Amino acid sequence: MAEIPKEVVEKAYEAIEIARSTGKIKKGTNEATKAIERGAAKMVVFAGNTSPKEVIMHIPMLCKEKGILCIEVPSREELGASTGIPVATAAVAIISEGESKSVIKFIKDSLEPKEEPKKVDNKAEEKIEENDAPTKELKSE
Repeated sequence: MAEIPKEVVEKAYEAIEIARSTGKIKKGTNEATKAIERGAAKMVVFAGNTSPKEVIMHIPMLCKEKGILCIEVPSREELGASTGIPVATAAVAIISEGESKSVIKFIKDSLEPKEEPKKVDNKAEEKIEENDAPTKELKSE
């Protein structure tokens, strides 16, 4: 995945902390995966320092397939702490945002690619039109 800005990582931890107290979260790779597959997750956060990587490597692909916001954070330990548990966790899914809706919206807006205006190449269009001109068929006698 692309490098996530530090500000977005901090907001992801904040969203989990807020959702933990005012909404609903699922902790751990298995529970997060189930939430994604069921389409119940609003946002998924997974730790990049998970070992082995095979434990979490399916999460970004599943999220993309289901259209769910997915964030990679650097630390399992910090991810676990943001959920309020005393151990590290590899993944967390926010099921019900609670009061973290605005934070999640900020994260989505921060990660959306900025669209640049498309340049129109008139020369390419002219070439296409020239190639589309009717061709003369040869008649055999």
